[in-house]
Amino acid sequence: MKKIYIAGPDVFEKNAVEIGKELNQLCTQYGFKGLYPLDNEIEFTSKKETAQKIYEANVSLIKEADIVIANLNDFRGKEADSGTVWECGYASALGKEVYAYMNNTNTYINRFKQEEKHLDGEVNMMVDNDNKIIEDFDLPINLMLGCSIKQIVNGTFEDVLKELSKDQ
Repeated sequence: MKKIYIAGPDVFEKNAVEIGKELNQLCTQYGFKGLYPLDNEIEFTSKKETAQKIYEANVSLIKEADIVIANLNDFRGKEADSGTVWECGYASALGKEVYAYMNNTNTYINRFKQEEKHLDGEVNMMVDNDNKIIEDFDLPINLMLGCSIKQIVNGTFEDVLKELSKDQ
């Protein structure tokens, strides 16, 4: 049975444990074993020591997994959670298959409202209101992340599982 590491900012929800149980149950339903970050039992000590323990436990789960499914929905802005992005990059570097889901897979540049971007004549590119160039590579996320992911599904965690179960 293939193991799936479940990456995403769901761990910051007040009902994160219940969410993890639901996602693990979905994995089981589709013939996979889910590995959710909060499945780790961490003894809380100082903040820095606890952070290190969480990091090491999650790295261990990623190493154990065959596949990573990441929630790349916007988190506190227009980008995915930075921890989730790191987990995707790490898994990709280990040669793991990485899949993602988003509820908005419009191209990154089209996710900016008209009043949030303008054409900069000097560089002949669209820039945001801070005059930073907006990527335009027909991807819903930064190219380094987008090109490292096997498939980005417009939908939910379960939609990714449905796609994966077709290949089993």
